[in-house]
Amino acid sequence: QVQFVESGGGLVQPGGSLRLSCTASGSIFTIYTMGWYRQALGKQRELVAYITSGGGTNYADSVTGRFTIARDNAKVYLQMNSLKPEDTAVYYCNTRPARIGYWGQGTQVTVSS
Repeated sequence: QVQFVESGGGLVQPGGSLRLSCTASGSIFTIYTMGWYRQALGKQRELVAYITSGGGTNYADSVTGRFTIARDNAKVYLQMNSLKPEDTAVYYCNTRPARIGYWGQGTQVTVSS
């Protein structure tokens, strides 16, 4: 059973930056397409960005130009720049498509002045 562990969240002012990291047991990152998801309070979980095993990337329109997903053999990263209050959410990593049993606890990102 794979267990993802997200870290790097926190409280940041609008316009600020954060870098999220995701680790997992095994070498899953080299095999699967990996995604970062987020869930804001009262809203459905949404896919923010994903990266394929070949390094191809794709972003939701709302974060294009501000977020960058990257991967090495041990971790998946999400660099978030020019953060906005609407980016406030719990952020999770998972495969894409997501596997139900792989969800971790997520990391809270709060963008507020």
